[in-house]
Amino acid sequence: MGAAKQMPWLGVMVTIVIVTWHLNQAKQAKPEIILLLIAVVIGAAFDQIMVTSNLITYQAHGWSDALAPAWILALWAGFATVLNVNLRWMRNKWWVMVLFGAIGGPLAYMGAEKLGAVALNSMPASYAALSLGWAILTPLLIYLSQKFDGFKTHV
Repeated sequence: MGAAKQMPWLGVMVTIVIVTWHLNQAKQAKPEIILLLIAVVIGAAFDQIMVTSNLITYQAHGWSDALAPAWILALWAGFATVLNVNLRWMRNKWWVMVLFGAIGGPLAYMGAEKLGAVALNSMPASYAALSLGWAILTPLLIYLSQKFDGFKTHV
């Protein structure tokens, strides 16, 4: 909503609060921080490809329009906070992860478009790229979450 209202840093500030709370809840903060950083880098690369390919246009970047916006990077950090908590049940369910990403990723961007935060420029190519990208990224991130799990009960 912040991006749609030309307040891109609002979402970043809210995400900082959420990430701080998440790290305080973790049994071990260090693996969660590593996972968060990895997720942001992967997400930044994916969304940068979407921007550079002109498949998506973002509103209120917070910095250069040529780069994936600050608030979308914050959303990747926010997404990383659910990998070892809410999405833990998906581990080792590869087809579920792929379908979750292939369907859920584009739906999230569709919702953002309805709010006015993004524009999907190239139908159906934008949806196809989002679906394929998220079908790959969701299992990848869940796999990485197993390696960097600050919520596991034993070491």
